[in-house]
Amino acid sequence: MGRIAIEGHDAQGFLDHLTTNDVSSLAVGQGHYSLLCTPQGGIIDDLTVFRTHNTKYLVVYNAANREKNWNWLEKHREGKVELADLSDQSAMFAAQGPKASSLLRDISGTSLEEIEKYSGKEVRVGHLSCFVTRSGYTGEDGFEIYVWKTSVDHPSDAVEVWERIISDGKNYRLKPAGLGARDVLRLEAGMCLYGNDIDEQTSPVEARITFAVRLNKKNDFIGRESIQKLKEEGPSRVRTGFRITGKGIPRQGQEIFADDEEVGEVTSGTLSPTLGISIGMGYAQPGISKLGQSFEIKIRDRRVEAMVVKLPFYQRRSDHTVLVMGEEMELGEFRSRYGQAEAVVASI
Repeated sequence: MGRIAIEGHDAQGFLDHLTTNDVSSLAVGQGHYSLLCTPQGGIIDDLTVFRTHNTKYLVVYNAANREKNWNWLEKHREGKVELADLSDQSAMFAAQGPKASSLLRDISGTSLEEIEKYSGKEVRVGHLSCFVTRSGYTGEDGFEIYVWKTSVDHPSDAVEVWERIISDGKNYRLKPAGLGARDVLRLEAGMCLYGNDIDEQTSPVEARITFAVRLNKKNDFIGRESIQKLKEEGPSRVRTGFRITGKGIPRQGQEIFADDEEVGEVTSGTLSPTLGISIGMGYAQPGISKLGQSFEIKIRDRRVEAMVVKLPFYQRRSDHTVLVMGEEMELGEFRSRYGQAEAVVASI
């Protein structure tokens, strides 16, 4: 991930002008999900913003967009604002799952219940000062641990924290996982992946992520007029979640058909390990994107039937309940219906 510290008397106004969410509403320790947009309303990147001190913020975004985002921020920097790219001088680990808070409490000696969703707090892991946030971009409860002043050339602090996570994690059936696993989980949670589901040709209105856009905030922001206009006029396509009711696994780039007419395209798809069914997201005309409607996905040389479902596909709501495609159910019922998912649900 790209990690940037933004500091100065005008840091709040600077971020409010560039990002879609309301930075002025953040108290110290709070954060939120937000977007960088072009004047035309296209999404440059999705990111998180955390207010770490009165006039200092931590911005975290996709690693593939580091250079692009840095140039965009520098291009629009005005007033008393300092930017520092921390990406190569810090490490970041994510502990995801229902027992993540217990694991981090063990390694930090700190109660994490007070950290709300998209908030952060300074903690100590051994002799090291780390920053912990609670974003959980997987559909489960999840924390991110930032280790400062460490690098590829001097990785000892990062290695120390990693080894502590792995060692204490054995008590919670922790399993190391890479970006492939996280990609599957964020899809189950109905969350967007930049480059697949959102890009500079996609508006937050089309992507159905206007919860991260505050059109009525005090500060004007880049892209506001275009986003407002599209919201009022209505988009010609919208991000749509679906499950395969036939046989096949959807993949990015496959066409969506309705009545023999191509009406959209798949942007993300997989076989859900938690649900044991094929799921996907794509963009299609609003008229065929209503819950319960059917269309077809062209998988290789054949068309496979799919049905529009409510996002997220899967999300844990509490220690005892989960949400599956709009249906909330007890964990016991979920396990009996999706028995193959029990190990996934129980693990970190």
